[in-house]
Amino acid sequence: MSDACPRILAVIPPMTQLNTPYPATAYLTGFLRSRGFHAEQTDLALALVLELLSPEGLPKIKAAAEAIPGKKRSNTLKIFLNEFDRYQASIGPAVALLQGRDGSIAHRICSRAFLPEGPRFASLDNYLDDDGGDPLAWAFGSLGVQDRARHLATLYLNDLADVLREAVDTRFEFVRYAESLAQSQASFNPLATALAAPPTLVDTTLQQLTRTAIDQSHPSIVLISVPFPGSVYAAFRIAQTIKAANPKIITVLGGGYVNTELRELAEPRVFDYFDYVMLDDGEKPLLALFEHLAGERPRLNLVRTFTRVDGNVRYFNASEPDIPFEEVGTPTWDGLPLDRYLSLLDMLNPMHRLWSDGHWNKLTVAHGCYWKKCSFCDVSLDYIGRYDAASAKVLVDRIEQIIAETGHTGFHLVDEAAPPKALRALAEELQRRNLAISWWGNIRFEKSFTPELCLQLADSGCIAISGGLEVASDRLLQLMKKGVSVDQVARVTRAFTDAGVLVHAYLMYGFPTQTVQDTVDALEYVRQLFAEGCIQSGYFHRFACTVHSPVGINPAEYGIKLQPLPPGKFARNDVQFIDPTGVDHHSLGKGLNKALYNYMHGIGLDSDVRSWFSEKVPRPTVARHKISRALSAPHTV
Repeated sequence: MSDACPRILAVIPPMTQLNTPYPATAYLTGFLRSRGFHAEQTDLALALVLELLSPEGLPKIKAAAEAIPGKKRSNTLKIFLNEFDRYQASIGPAVALLQGRDGSIAHRICSRAFLPEGPRFASLDNYLDDDGGDPLAWAFGSLGVQDRARHLATLYLNDLADVLREAVDTRFEFVRYAESLAQSQASFNPLATALAAPPTLVDTTLQQLTRTAIDQSHPSIVLISVPFPGSVYAAFRIAQTIKAANPKIITVLGGGYVNTELRELAEPRVFDYFDYVMLDDGEKPLLALFEHLAGERPRLNLVRTFTRVDGNVRYFNASEPDIPFEEVGTPTWDGLPLDRYLSLLDMLNPMHRLWSDGHWNKLTVAHGCYWKKCSFCDVSLDYIGRYDAASAKVLVDRIEQIIAETGHTGFHLVDEAAPPKALRALAEELQRRNLAISWWGNIRFEKSFTPELCLQLADSGCIAISGGLEVASDRLLQLMKKGVSVDQVARVTRAFTDAGVLVHAYLMYGFPTQTVQDTVDALEYVRQLFAEGCIQSGYFHRFACTVHSPVGINPAEYGIKLQPLPPGKFARNDVQFIDPTGVDHHSLGKGLNKALYNYMHGIGLDSDVRSWFSEKVPRPTVARHKISRALSAPHTV
């Protein structure tokens, strides 16, 4: 490697997730190293939380809380200040427990006399038994000491996050940090105002961590991958800090948020912070950029890249194909502190907890989606519309390399929807090599997942799957081109459950033309799916129309009218629309989520679904045994 080769640092900005690294930097670092570049990575999201929630960080939070007049302090702040000595003594052991470094403290935590308990612990009242006894006995029994303690420690951290939000930074969240500054925000002004404001304790801590990372890595190029709106503000703060410390360091912005919301970027102020903004996959654009920076004539042009020239935003494009998925290399987690991530246990449902509990090596079976027809999805964009698979041999080679590096055998397959054919080949290769792993991922509930295939996947290590049922209505499933029916979903999910695999259903409400009757009927279907053991977990999302989806591109086909987008040069994604049904989906959503929370805990499965809604709704038209009859029908392919 020559001295002229750039030193590259890939950064995970706050906030993404705390239990396992977000995979973007791992993929880019692995790819760049495979091409001979000096590439390192760091997770500033994890570092920020560990610095704030530490014996050294809590006194600074205390000082901010004490600066708030007593009459204006919430109950959360009062408990924190009154119990500060206990917080100071317990924060280190609680974090160590969640990191898996000190399991012995679990017994003290379970005593309920060690951790101070703020308002978040009131949620335990939901689980009180009839005799007022142990509220968590139903979940953990008399033995599950470690899990019980981690649940209590998670509530404890959530209390501290509330203190941070009230005393230090009103925008603070463990996931959706300052999200409103960036999500579908046409104007850059709110973000610019926040970045120009006096820094909070969160800001100054992140600035110091950024400077430390730069001093340690000495990069000439910093790549900041922004997957969600909740990591945009911090990404700009990081870039701002880098430019103040060393303006010669080249900063590059990319990631899922950029790919969806900044495709028509025309805001020059973005380039006060970033030298380049890159769309779609990073591999090909980065190779072109490095050639450009080296003074060479880029063979690939600057592929899908924004930069500022003479005060204006310039967009470079090229039609060269992207790096084939089989050639992107194996992701690497080298440089990330895998022993310091926090296994949080905030949801007791065994399937739901997987997203925040434990280390999972993130892996992709195929690039894009093999179906790419769903009308609510951004199928016009590269990350979904360009399907490119790798062979089972390549995938299992990567799995073995990752296990050798990380020591972890758990894998989360992060595909848009993993193809049945590819999963079968993956299972066969895992079985052929006699390789023992655990894995879970996202699929479509299509009929190709026969009971035989589900058993084979379970035997290869599949412990859970998630998939989109969306609106449980055959009319609406057909309108959204989902390619499945409710009966089919019932048979597929039951086949997975019978194979010992946990099932999570993504659910949707507020889709165009969805009526109140549709909503009530959909909930009745969901109730029956839980009652019949087809699904164990679910989550209701409010439908959002995006400019890149078929609904956003051809709204008339779905019976709606789009409202004009607000003027601006920054983000552009969600678009408001007028639905002639006039249904108050916001109000209905409260009942849907209340019902689902109870169903996931085995409560209310025999109750009339109308009881979950605060308003009067019609009786469901779905027969009470519709799903059980569907399950008795043969599974046909």
